[in-house]
Amino acid sequence: MAISPARLAAFNILLRVERESAYAVELLHSPLVDELPVVDRHLAMELVMGVLRWRSVLDHSIAELSFTPFRKLDLEVLTALRMGVYQKRFLTRIPAHAAVNETVELVKQAKKASAAGLVNAVMRKVKPGFDPHESKLTGADYLAAALAHPRWLVERWIENLGYGRANVICEYDQRVPATVLRLNAKEAEDELVREGIQLAPGALMKTARVVKAGDVTAASAFRAGKVAIQDEASQLVAALMGDGGGRRILDCCAAPGGKTGALAARWPDTAIFAAELHPHRARLLRRLAPQSNVHVVAADALHLPFAGGFDRVLADVPCSGTGTLARNPEIKWRLRPGDLQDLQARQIAILRAAMGHAVPGGRVVYSTCSLEREENEDVVAECLRGTADFAIIPVQDELERLRQAGELVCERDDQLVSGQFLRTIPGVPGDGFFAAVLARR
Repeated sequence: MAISPARLAAFNILLRVERESAYAVELLHSPLVDELPVVDRHLAMELVMGVLRWRSVLDHSIAELSFTPFRKLDLEVLTALRMGVYQKRFLTRIPAHAAVNETVELVKQAKKASAAGLVNAVMRKVKPGFDPHESKLTGADYLAAALAHPRWLVERWIENLGYGRANVICEYDQRVPATVLRLNAKEAEDELVREGIQLAPGALMKTARVVKAGDVTAASAFRAGKVAIQDEASQLVAALMGDGGGRRILDCCAAPGGKTGALAARWPDTAIFAAELHPHRARLLRRLAPQSNVHVVAADALHLPFAGGFDRVLADVPCSGTGTLARNPEIKWRLRPGDLQDLQARQIAILRAAMGHAVPGGRVVYSTCSLEREENEDVVAECLRGTADFAIIPVQDELERLRQAGELVCERDDQLVSGQFLRTIPGVPGDGFFAAVLARR
């Protein structure tokens, strides 16, 4: 029996995510999937992201139904079972016999034929359908078990953000997030509509549009760079760089390039220097920020080859990514509590280096897509300790400036502000971001 191309692609991607710590989003936009027909591409994406979002729920079902101890299952067998159980429990439109038969064939093709009987037995015992709201669990037990999140992470969010917000985050993480666009040209929206793309206004930014239907990546406006895919909260972080970009802007951790592109569109006459440590990501950055005023360099943020200072500096640092689990669900299964301290040390070093590149009177924006205090407020506090050269600009003042300019359409600061900083919560709306705005005296 032939295995469908979508399932085979999803199987190979999930193996690489586990073995190589690769990112699913990058693999889903690679030759592994690009050459598939549209229907197969969509199924491959749904299988990969669904398995990663609901992994602990799937593993619980497998452990209950398998006559082989869970820890003894080979990765190929476990991956095939995760895909099969996901199809039976979450994709009930797929015939049960197709899910069973193709899961068995995947195991055989992976040269694990000895496990075919086990896989067949497990798959036939899986009951279709799953609704987390039917769970009788409550509190952290419900969020961790029914909504498939690591318990240590859930407990942190409950303690730091409250149960209500933790519940909102976990619910949002388990849904397919909306595709949000940044309009770079006034005529772009009309062009998209003419090509059959259905749009709705954004909830935060005037230039944001939410895609309701249609494949925006096939639209001519997208290919021409007149629109870009970028979460609204990410667009807002770029807007915090202030009025007028000055002569030079530095984006010191620029890949994949969404904020760089936003800065370039916002200030087309300002030279923007975008640094990225890894050469292959620097090449990706060049594609996502193709504007002529963007100068890309592969360099470490701690040792940038730039002479002179910058009027604006963006330090969008590497982080845990806990605010983007809806888009990158594999993160929640990789992250460990000790990782936060390691990340913090790197973040402090990058922010201090970024502050050193700002001219007197210049501005530094520090941002993460993390929900964790260690990576956010604590980093800013450490970098400001012992120096009088920088002051925090309250983000509420910046939000009011953006409203007066007609750029920010959200009127509720309680959804955007935590103390002196920007703080967005996943699903209210979009991804979770933190940002601090610092001014050099």
